[in-house]
Amino acid sequence: MTDAVVTALSDQARAKVNLTLRVVGRRADGYHELESVVVFADCADALTLTPGEELGLTATGPRVEECGATADNLVLKAARLLGELVPGLKVGRFSLDKQLPIAAGIGGGSADAAAALRLLAKLNGLAFDDPRLMEAARRTGADVPVCVGSASCIMSGIGERLQKLPLPLLPVVMVNPRVGVATKDVFTALGLKNGELRAAGQVAPAWPQGDAPLADWIAALLAGVNDLEAPAKQVQPVVGEVLAVLAAADGSRLTRMSGSGATCFALFGSDAEAAAAARAISAAHPNWWVHAGSLS
Repeated sequence: MTDAVVTALSDQARAKVNLTLRVVGRRADGYHELESVVVFADCADALTLTPGEELGLTATGPRVEECGATADNLVLKAARLLGELVPGLKVGRFSLDKQLPIAAGIGGGSADAAAALRLLAKLNGLAFDDPRLMEAARRTGADVPVCVGSASCIMSGIGERLQKLPLPLLPVVMVNPRVGVATKDVFTALGLKNGELRAAGQVAPAWPQGDAPLADWIAALLAGVNDLEAPAKQVQPVVGEVLAVLAAADGSRLTRMSGSGATCFALFGSDAEAAAAARAISAAHPNWWVHAGSLS
Protein backbone atom coordinates (compact mmCIF):
# COMPACT_ATOMS: atom_id res chain seq x y z
CA MET A 1 0.00 0.00 0.00
CA THR A 2 1.49 3.34 -1.02
CA ASP A 3 1.37 6.49 1.02
CA ALA A 4 -1.14 9.12 -0.01
CA VAL A 5 0.28 11.94 -2.05
CA VAL A 6 0.62 15.12 0.00
CA THR A 7 -0.87 17.93 -2.08
CA ALA A 8 0.10 21.52 -1.38
CA LEU A 9 -2.65 24.13 -1.20
CA SER A 10 -2.12 27.68 -2.51
CA ASP A 11 -3.86 31.02 -2.17
CA GLN A 12 -3.35 34.69 -2.97
CA ALA A 13 -3.10 37.32 -0.23
CA ARG A 14 -4.48 40.38 -2.05
CA ALA A 15 -3.56 43.90 -0.97
CA LYS A 16 -6.27 45.78 0.92
CA VAL A 17 -7.02 49.39 -0.02
CA ASN A 18 -9.04 51.81 2.10
CA LEU A 19 -10.93 54.02 -0.35
CA THR A 20 -12.21 56.00 2.63
CA LEU A 21 -11.25 55.84 6.29
CA ARG A 22 -13.12 57.78 8.94
CA VAL A 23 -11.95 57.64 12.56
CA VAL A 24 -15.16 57.80 14.58
CA GLY A 25 -13.42 57.99 17.93
CA ARG A 26 -11.37 56.15 20.50
CA ARG A 27 -13.02 53.73 22.89
CA ALA A 28 -12.42 53.65 26.62
CA ASP A 29 -10.25 50.54 26.14
CA GLY A 30 -7.95 52.42 23.75
CA TYR A 31 -9.13 50.85 20.50
CA HIS A 32 -10.11 53.21 17.67
CA GLU A 33 -13.56 52.92 16.08
CA LEU A 34 -13.41 53.27 12.29
CA GLU A 35 -15.66 53.32 9.27
CA SER A 36 -13.99 52.48 5.97
CA VAL A 37 -14.83 51.48 2.41
CA VAL A 38 -12.43 48.62 1.76
CA VAL A 39 -11.56 47.05 -1.59
CA PHE A 40 -8.87 44.66 -2.76
CA ALA A 41 -6.21 45.05 -5.41
CA ASP A 42 -4.95 42.67 -8.08
CA CYS A 43 -1.47 42.61 -6.54
CA ALA A 44 -0.78 40.04 -3.85
CA ASP A 45 1.57 37.89 -1.85
CA ALA A 46 1.38 34.15 -2.56
CA LEU A 47 1.01 31.58 0.21
CA THR A 48 1.32 27.79 -0.04
CA LEU A 49 0.58 25.20 2.64
CA THR A 50 2.15 21.75 2.50
CA PRO A 51 0.37 19.51 5.03
CA GLY A 52 2.60 18.03 7.70
CA GLU A 53 2.95 17.21 11.37
CA GLU A 54 4.57 20.49 12.41
CA LEU A 55 3.63 24.11 11.84
CA GLY A 56 6.30 26.16 10.08
CA LEU A 57 6.95 29.02 7.70
CA THR A 58 9.51 29.76 5.00
CA ALA A 59 9.51 33.22 3.41
CA THR A 60 11.02 34.31 0.10
CA GLY A 61 10.46 37.12 -2.40
CA PRO A 62 11.62 40.71 -2.99
CA ARG A 63 10.14 42.06 0.29
CA VAL A 64 11.29 39.21 2.53
CA GLU A 65 14.07 41.23 4.16
CA GLU A 66 11.46 43.69 5.43
CA CYS A 67 9.38 41.00 7.14
CA GLY A 68 11.40 40.69 10.35
CA ALA A 69 11.69 37.48 12.33
CA THR A 70 9.71 34.56 10.91
CA ALA A 71 8.56 33.58 14.40
CA ASP A 72 6.68 36.90 14.67
CA ASN A 73 4.89 36.51 11.33
CA LEU A 74 1.10 36.85 11.42
CA VAL A 75 0.76 33.66 9.35
CA LEU A 76 2.01 31.61 12.30
CA LYS A 77 0.07 33.70 14.81
CA ALA A 78 -3.20 33.11 12.94
CA ALA A 79 -2.51 29.38 12.61
CA ARG A 80 -1.76 29.01 16.32
CA LEU A 81 -4.86 30.94 17.31
CA LEU A 82 -7.04 28.77 15.08
CA GLY A 83 -5.40 25.72 16.63
CA GLU A 84 -6.53 26.91 20.05
CA LEU A 85 -10.12 27.04 18.81
CA VAL A 86 -10.20 23.86 16.68
CA PRO A 87 -9.04 20.73 18.53
CA GLY A 88 -6.85 18.47 16.40
CA LEU A 89 -6.32 21.11 13.70
CA LYS A 90 -4.29 19.74 10.78
CA VAL A 91 -1.35 22.03 10.00
CA GLY A 92 1.82 22.00 7.91
CA ARG A 93 4.55 24.20 6.50
CA PHE A 94 3.67 27.51 4.89
CA SER A 95 5.72 29.05 2.08
CA LEU A 96 5.26 32.80 1.65
CA ASP A 97 6.29 34.68 -1.49
CA LYS A 98 6.45 38.26 -0.17
CA GLN A 99 5.70 40.77 -2.92
CA LEU A 100 3.81 43.56 -1.12
CA PRO A 101 5.52 46.38 0.79
CA ILE A 102 5.63 46.10 4.58
CA ALA A 103 4.08 48.62 7.02
CA ALA A 104 2.44 50.19 3.99
CA GLY A 105 -1.25 50.64 4.84
CA ILE A 106 -2.37 47.90 2.46
CA GLY A 107 -2.70 45.08 4.98
CA GLY A 108 0.06 42.87 3.61
CA GLY A 109 0.62 40.98 6.85
CA SER A 110 -3.11 40.82 7.55
CA ALA A 111 -3.78 39.47 4.06
CA ASP A 112 -1.10 36.81 4.59
CA ALA A 113 -2.72 35.78 7.89
CA ALA A 114 -6.15 35.66 6.25
CA ALA A 115 -4.79 33.48 3.44
CA ALA A 116 -3.31 31.15 6.05
CA LEU A 117 -6.71 30.82 7.71
CA ARG A 118 -8.39 30.08 4.36
CA LEU A 119 -5.80 27.39 3.58
CA LEU A 120 -6.20 25.80 7.01
CA ALA A 121 -9.96 25.90 6.56
CA LYS A 122 -9.64 24.01 3.25
CA LEU A 123 -7.25 21.47 4.79
CA ASN A 124 -9.58 20.85 7.73
CA GLY A 125 -12.91 21.01 5.93
CA LEU A 126 -14.02 24.18 7.73
CA ALA A 127 -16.52 26.55 6.12
CA PHE A 128 -15.21 30.06 5.51
CA ASP A 129 -18.04 31.39 7.66
CA ASP A 130 -17.14 29.09 10.56
CA PRO A 131 -17.27 31.38 13.62
CA ARG A 132 -14.01 29.91 14.90
CA LEU A 133 -12.26 31.06 11.73
CA MET A 134 -13.44 34.65 12.18
CA GLU A 135 -12.65 34.57 15.89
CA ALA A 136 -9.07 33.57 15.08
CA ALA A 137 -8.98 36.38 12.50
CA ARG A 138 -10.16 38.96 15.05
CA ARG A 139 -7.60 37.80 17.59
CA THR A 140 -4.83 38.01 15.01
CA GLY A 141 -5.38 41.65 14.02
CA ALA A 142 -7.96 44.31 13.21
CA ASP A 143 -7.58 44.04 9.42
CA VAL A 144 -7.56 40.23 9.26
CA PRO A 145 -11.37 39.65 9.28
CA VAL A 146 -11.95 41.85 6.21
CA CYS A 147 -9.03 40.14 4.44
CA VAL A 148 -10.53 36.67 4.98
CA GLY A 149 -13.29 37.46 2.50
CA SER A 150 -11.17 39.84 0.37
CA ALA A 151 -14.34 41.40 -1.02
CA SER A 152 -15.39 45.05 -1.23
CA CYS A 153 -17.33 46.14 1.83
CA ILE A 154 -17.89 48.75 4.51
CA MET A 155 -15.76 47.90 7.53
CA SER A 156 -16.68 49.45 10.86
CA GLY A 157 -16.14 49.12 14.59
CA ILE A 158 -12.57 47.97 15.21
CA GLY A 159 -12.70 45.92 12.02
CA GLU A 160 -15.21 43.29 13.12
CA ARG A 161 -18.35 44.63 11.42
CA LEU A 162 -18.47 43.99 7.67
CA GLN A 163 -21.24 45.05 5.27
CA LYS A 164 -21.11 44.06 1.60
CA LEU A 165 -20.72 46.93 -0.86
CA PRO A 166 -20.40 45.73 -4.48
CA LEU A 167 -18.29 48.12 -6.56
CA PRO A 168 -17.31 48.10 -10.23
CA LEU A 169 -13.70 47.49 -11.23
CA LEU A 170 -11.74 50.65 -10.40
CA PRO A 171 -8.64 51.41 -12.50
CA VAL A 172 -5.90 52.37 -10.06
CA VAL A 173 -2.27 53.31 -9.58
CA MET A 174 -0.82 52.45 -6.17
CA VAL A 175 2.44 54.00 -5.01
CA ASN A 176 4.58 53.31 -1.96
CA PRO A 177 7.79 55.33 -1.45
CA ARG A 178 9.37 52.32 0.28
CA VAL A 179 9.23 54.05 3.62
CA GLY A 180 7.52 52.11 6.39
CA VAL A 181 4.95 53.85 8.58
CA ALA A 182 4.04 52.30 11.93
CA THR A 183 0.28 52.40 12.52
CA LYS A 184 0.73 53.15 16.21
CA ASP A 185 2.82 56.24 15.38
CA VAL A 186 0.05 57.59 13.11
CA PHE A 187 -2.65 57.07 15.73
CA THR A 188 -0.39 58.70 18.32
CA ALA A 189 -0.06 61.72 16.03
CA LEU A 190 -3.86 61.76 15.62
CA GLY A 191 -3.93 62.31 19.36
CA LEU A 192 -7.33 61.02 20.46
CA LYS A 193 -7.76 60.33 24.16
CA ASN A 194 -9.53 57.24 25.48
CA GLY A 195 -13.28 57.78 25.26
CA GLU A 196 -12.98 60.73 22.83
CA LEU A 197 -15.38 60.93 19.86
CA ARG A 198 -14.56 62.97 16.77
CA ALA A 199 -17.31 62.10 14.30
CA ALA A 200 -20.46 61.70 16.34
CA GLY A 201 -23.63 62.24 14.36
CA GLN A 202 -22.06 62.03 10.90
CA VAL A 203 -24.17 60.19 8.36
CA ALA A 204 -22.61 57.72 5.92
CA PRO A 205 -23.08 58.74 2.26
CA ALA A 206 -25.64 57.03 0.05
CA TRP A 207 -23.51 54.81 -2.17
CA PRO A 208 -24.43 54.17 -5.81
CA GLN A 209 -25.73 50.80 -6.91
CA GLY A 210 -23.12 48.29 -8.06
CA ASP A 211 -24.08 48.74 -11.74
CA ALA A 212 -23.81 52.54 -11.56
CA PRO A 213 -21.28 54.22 -13.90
CA LEU A 214 -17.70 54.51 -12.67
CA ALA A 215 -18.07 58.30 -12.60
CA ASP A 216 -20.88 58.02 -10.04
CA TRP A 217 -18.72 55.93 -7.73
CA ILE A 218 -15.77 58.29 -8.01
CA ALA A 219 -18.06 61.25 -7.26
CA ALA A 220 -19.37 59.50 -4.14
CA LEU A 221 -15.88 58.54 -2.99
CA LEU A 222 -14.67 62.11 -3.45
CA ALA A 223 -17.01 63.06 -0.62
CA GLY A 224 -15.07 60.76 1.70
CA VAL A 225 -11.77 61.24 3.49
CA ASN A 226 -8.93 59.37 5.13
CA ASP A 227 -8.66 60.90 8.59
CA LEU A 228 -5.18 59.40 8.99
CA GLU A 229 -3.64 61.31 6.07
CA ALA A 230 -2.75 64.42 8.08
CA PRO A 231 -1.10 62.57 10.98
CA ALA A 232 0.69 60.26 8.53
CA LYS A 233 2.21 63.30 6.82
CA GLN A 234 3.50 64.41 10.22
CA VAL A 235 5.13 61.02 10.76
CA GLN A 236 6.45 60.69 7.18
CA PRO A 237 6.27 63.90 5.08
CA VAL A 238 7.00 61.87 1.93
CA VAL A 239 3.31 60.84 2.03
CA GLY A 240 2.45 64.38 0.94
CA GLU A 241 4.91 64.12 -1.95
CA VAL A 242 3.39 60.85 -3.14
CA LEU A 243 -0.12 62.30 -3.01
CA ALA A 244 1.00 65.35 -4.99
CA VAL A 245 2.63 63.21 -7.68
CA LEU A 246 -0.49 61.07 -8.06
CA ALA A 247 -2.79 64.10 -8.14
CA ALA A 248 -0.69 65.62 -10.94
CA ALA A 249 -0.83 62.48 -13.10
CA ASP A 250 -2.79 62.79 -16.34
CA GLY A 251 -6.27 61.34 -15.89
CA SER A 252 -6.15 61.14 -12.09
CA ARG A 253 -9.69 61.53 -10.70
CA LEU A 254 -9.28 60.79 -7.00
CA THR A 255 -6.13 60.65 -4.90
CA ARG A 256 -5.94 59.38 -1.33
CA MET A 257 -3.80 57.49 1.16
CA SER A 258 -4.69 53.90 2.10
CA GLY A 259 -4.89 52.86 5.75
CA SER A 260 -2.22 54.49 7.87
CA GLY A 261 0.15 54.87 4.89
CA ALA A 262 2.52 55.31 3.32
CA THR A 263 0.88 53.70 0.27
CA CYS A 264 -1.30 56.13 -1.68
CA PHE A 265 -3.49 55.57 -4.72
CA ALA A 266 -5.18 57.39 -7.57
CA LEU A 267 -8.30 56.25 -9.39
CA PHE A 268 -8.52 56.69 -13.15
CA GLY A 269 -11.23 56.52 -15.78
CA SER A 270 -9.56 53.71 -17.75
CA ASP A 271 -6.89 51.02 -17.49
CA ALA A 272 -4.92 52.75 -20.25
CA GLU A 273 -4.76 56.02 -18.29
CA ALA A 274 -3.66 54.17 -15.17
CA ALA A 275 -0.95 52.26 -17.02
CA ALA A 276 0.41 55.43 -18.65
CA ALA A 277 0.49 57.24 -15.30
CA ALA A 278 2.29 54.33 -13.64
CA ARG A 279 4.96 54.33 -16.35
CA ALA A 280 5.54 58.06 -15.94
CA ILE A 281 5.72 57.84 -12.13
CA SER A 282 8.09 54.86 -12.24
CA ALA A 283 10.39 56.69 -14.63
CA ALA A 284 10.46 59.80 -12.44
CA HIS A 285 10.76 57.87 -9.14
CA PRO A 286 12.57 54.58 -9.86
CA ASN A 287 12.98 53.74 -6.17
CA TRP A 288 9.25 53.83 -5.46
CA TRP A 289 6.99 50.76 -5.60
CA VAL A 290 4.38 51.44 -8.29
CA HIS A 291 1.51 49.18 -9.34
CA ALA A 292 -1.08 49.79 -12.03
CA GLY A 293 -4.13 47.54 -11.98
CA SER A 294 -7.68 47.42 -10.70
CA LEU A 295 -9.54 47.38 -7.40
CA SER A 296 -12.63 45.29 -6.73
